[in-house]
Amino acid sequence: MQLEERIVTFIDLGKFLNSKNGQSKIEEWKYRTLNENGWFTFENVDYALNSIINIFLDETNLKKWVSNYKIKINSKKIGLVMAGNIPAVGFFDLLSVILSGNIAVVKLSSSDTVIMKGLIDQLIKLNADFKKLIIIADKLNDVDAFIATGSDNSSRYFEYYFAKKPNIIRKNRTSIAIFNGNEIKLDFSNLAEDVFKYYGLGCRNVSKIYVPENYDFIPFLDSIEHWSTILNNHKYQNNYDYNKSILLINGTRHLDNGFLLLAENKALVSPISVLHFEYYSNFDNLKSEIDSNKSKIQCIIGQDLPFQSIPFGKSQNPTLIDYADGIDTMEFLTELN
Repeated sequence: MQLEERIVTFIDLGKFLNSKNGQSKIEEWKYRTLNENGWFTFENVDYALNSIINIFLDETNLKKWVSNYKIKINSKKIGLVMAGNIPAVGFFDLLSVILSGNIAVVKLSSSDTVIMKGLIDQLIKLNADFKKLIIIADKLNDVDAFIATGSDNSSRYFEYYFAKKPNIIRKNRTSIAIFNGNEIKLDFSNLAEDVFKYYGLGCRNVSKIYVPENYDFIPFLDSIEHWSTILNNHKYQNNYDYNKSILLINGTRHLDNGFLLLAENKALVSPISVLHFEYYSNFDNLKSEIDSNKSKIQCIIGQDLPFQSIPFGKSQNPTLIDYADGIDTMEFLTELN
């Protein structure tokens, strides 16, 4: 199957998902997936799929993206170990493999089978030849390369078993925000999207903020009150209650607005419902610290900073060229021998 036909099929998928029948199908997935994964609320599924429809499956975006690469139909089998922390988070890798001219051998996450299988089934309905391009498998045998997403622990397993073949192995990453002291209420409100969207489970979620010395957190906490309904999810509520009790038992100084715990901590990754913070004295020292943790940071969020950053509220809207871990997935796939 030629590249143009592959592109058209993905464009058609976006059109279907936007149609009345597609929206009905999404409603079905939402009810089924909530039973599979309590973090996949209706709102989060809608947000994830709307991003896929409006960004990844947009005709102009797709054609511009693939035009940056020399694509040949190699039909190599690429093993995909998908994550399940965010609805359909593995879709981008699937899209990349197919549009790079290869075949996807997919190991679905047990936390995200309903939506991913639903999207795959719909692609096959739109184009029966896709049945030859997407293979769902429990074991990734007889493949030519691997793309695996997991934790730091699982990455050691991946590195051992996949070492003999070309691979991209993604480990734990997180995102940070930096306050320069001139932020306004709207900035804080937007940042709340970066912190709370998907309950903080994604690598693009902010788990730590850096603030000037003697910073007053009250304006920030007041500006994010509209997210208090996050406690309606019992899984988040349980994490909040547990982490609050740990901070109290350990006598750890912290701020608590009733649904978010702010704790001073040098660690980049914070537990669900906790946001770590650290004071900085100047940008030079801060940049040195960030550079030393570069392999652990997915995004830097902020404004008017002396280094590259993403505006507040934009971390969860990656484009087709915002590759995970900064590794150009399409370049890796198109340059396989």
